[in-house]
Amino acid sequence: MRIGSYQLKNRILLAPMAGITDQPFRRICAHYGAGLTFSEMMSTNPQVWHTEKSKLRLAHHQEAGINAVQIAGCNPDEMAKAAQVNVEYGAELIDINMGCPAKKVNRKMAGSALLQYPDLVKRILDAVVNAVCVPVTLKIRTGWDRDNRNCVEIARIAEQCGVQALTIHGRTRSCMFEGEAEYDNIKAVKQQISIPVIANGDITSAEKAKYVLNYTNADAIMIGRGSLGNPWLFQVMEGLIEKDSIVLEPSLNEKCNVILQHIQDLHHFYGAEKGCRIARKHVAWYLQGIQANPVFRQAFNAITDPKEQLIALEDFFNLILMDKEKNVRTTT
Repeated sequence: MRIGSYQLKNRILLAPMAGITDQPFRRICAHYGAGLTFSEMMSTNPQVWHTEKSKLRLAHHQEAGINAVQIAGCNPDEMAKAAQVNVEYGAELIDINMGCPAKKVNRKMAGSALLQYPDLVKRILDAVVNAVCVPVTLKIRTGWDRDNRNCVEIARIAEQCGVQALTIHGRTRSCMFEGEAEYDNIKAVKQQISIPVIANGDITSAEKAKYVLNYTNADAIMIGRGSLGNPWLFQVMEGLIEKDSIVLEPSLNEKCNVILQHIQDLHHFYGAEKGCRIARKHVAWYLQGIQANPVFRQAFNAITDPKEQLIALEDFFNLILMDKEKNVRTTT
């Protein structure tokens, strides 16, 4: 799939997620097959552009692939300026957020709140597209609520404004993350526009990914919550979608090594205190797919020293691997 001048390596993308898709996580997902990853959402407020938090969000590594940055706001001029600043900082693709359902974002008339105002959507898209020389993409929901699903109208506006690709999360803003994704509406959008359409929502397995692509005729899929604690999902999906073959997840030993490296990278990237804090949620997600252990999780969450976190996690993984080896011996 192409977005502007960029040829992606496959049709499986990592969604931008606040507090999650930082540089360390994007690198892992790209390694396991994500064709494109996005930064966390960046505000258009110029007062925060040069803060330490923003610098960390913008931090990029070539191993993560194309440097795609998502911005959010409601003022066309500020959005255009934010896009320009991010391109100056190295962004190779600008994604506009009109899909976030969070109240603190919507109260500022940003994210999915903008879907209520198609004229403003057009002004923002025109401003950003004309302000930068890199591809501009857009992420939306199917509408503000079930009585106001206007994704086809917004999609047409996006295409007319020069947006290079459109991602649709198959829910309205009022649905938040409840209920099932509306693939019929994504399919309807795909039938009405010619730019690439990326389907998003409830895609947590390779089989579901293939089904959504076939049903909606979308050009690509985007994985969000399904990647939490499960970055190797991209590898399995790529095998089935791009090669029509079954690709197994990494071995338990490889997973444990990747997790340890991820936690160490978080410590280095954020520093000891913040790195330890962020590591806790990632470990919780990883353990759901390996071995849920509330006792260990509680003990791990109490650790405040980076080295102690790594030692505790490595010891826990060694016990799991030893138990697995014993089970193999007894069954053979």
